[in-house]
Amino acid sequence: MSRGTKRHIAIVDDDALVQEALGDCMESAGYPVERFGSAEDFLASDSTESAACLIVDIQLPGITGLELQGRLAGAENRVPIVFVTAHGTNANRDRAVQHGASGFLSKPVRREELLNAVRAAIQD
Repeated sequence: MSRGTKRHIAIVDDDALVQEALGDCMESAGYPVERFGSAEDFLASDSTESAACLIVDIQLPGITGLELQGRLAGAENRVPIVFVTAHGTNANRDRAVQHGASGFLSKPVRREELLNAVRAAIQD
């Protein structure tokens, strides 16, 4: 990875099975992973400054994925975000991309599609 000391992928999804599947996918490709069940948990962690990339669901309890993206941008945190969601509406996609999302994928996501999106996000 080329983002200095930022070496892990942070996964923010409230579904533990999805966290597990996404995490296993990233780990099988050699990426260290941290998992979070909510945007609030992620924001309270050190990962806000150390993650190389975020994989985030749109529909989260409390702070949504799009709101998380806005908060990070407001704090001038430019960590790349790949959204993986079952709520892939055009409005959500447009908003995410307009605010700098590196990727926007629909669940269920194919392994190679996810890996390609994360690799591209990290290299930008």
